[in-house]
Amino acid sequence: MPDRDGVPDRDHRVNPRRGAGLPSAPPDPTRAPRRAMVSAPPLQSPQRPADPPGEAAGPAASGGDHALGLIQRQTRRLGTIHPKVLADADPEDLHQLRVSLRRLRTALGQFAPALVLPAPISDGRIARVARRTGLTRDLDVIGERLRTSLLPPLPDSEKKAMRPVLQRLARDRRLAFGELVEALNGSGYLRLLSSLQRWQRRPVFTALGQTALQERLLEWKLPIVSGLFLHPGWSADDPASEDLHALRKRIKGVRYALENLEPFLDPEVVGWIGQLKRAQDELGTLHDLQVLQERLADRRGSGRTGPIPSLKAELRRQQEEHWRGWRERAAEMAGAPGRLRLHRHLLGLA
Repeated sequence: MPDRDGVPDRDHRVNPRRGAGLPSAPPDPTRAPRRAMVSAPPLQSPQRPADPPGEAAGPAASGGDHALGLIQRQTRRLGTIHPKVLADADPEDLHQLRVSLRRLRTALGQFAPALVLPAPISDGRIARVARRTGLTRDLDVIGERLRTSLLPPLPDSEKKAMRPVLQRLARDRRLAFGELVEALNGSGYLRLLSSLQRWQRRPVFTALGQTALQERLLEWKLPIVSGLFLHPGWSADDPASEDLHALRKRIKGVRYALENLEPFLDPEVVGWIGQLKRAQDELGTLHDLQVLQERLADRRGSGRTGPIPSLKAELRRQQEEHWRGWRERAAEMAGAPGRLRLHRHLLGLA
């Protein structure tokens, strides 16, 4: 089954001298981005290119330069993945598109105080496209789980009973993919990519964005985990709770934001990123199982399904197993010792 969160994207090494490859007009890879400042006198000499985040970002790298590198990486990936998603040859391409959209959205929001962006580059525009990709991806995950792990051990009678479900899944997936293609070829999305390309040729930073990231590192770190452990999902007592799905998205955002600062983080905090990924995976599996159970229970969504006692029993078993795993992980991460240890390392007090 494909990785849910795109582990290959953990490498944040970026060459900010390269523009972002986009479907409409790939940039000149030999052209270095120019810098512009806001409400400042003319530059007396060219600014030093940003250090590649995740590779050689040092104390002198500004917050704006660091953010620029992160944004360049994701827009380049979006340009590369775009035609692959439209070709629909491998479900992993859509997954990686979603990962890049999330990471781009995270970087833009996280470093918003450092950046001056044109109106077309907005969180809402990215979110609208990301939502259009969600249903297709959910159906891919459900279909993959059924084909690879759930259906093979079933008796022949239950495999036959599941044929209408698979046919309905395939039909729904075709419809969802049609809407996805419309979104990816739509003027709003292409305008977003074009605006990102133009901005990266001449990025504009605020005064904070021109300040060395290391000088304001604490201020960049602390908002990431603010309120995380107040989320009701940590104390949810039902594996079908909507709070768990919301918490998974919150954890994903925290993880991506911390990874954006990984070169500057205490090793203990870097290790904690791994815990976030495992928690995200556990909650993702619970969500997939819940969606599949609901689909089987809804005759409109599953078609004329015959008795499938073995499949339903296996789904319950897996749900109970992953629920126990999640409760243990939640107690470890959100318990007082775990919370305090993380906060001490974020503050540099350990």
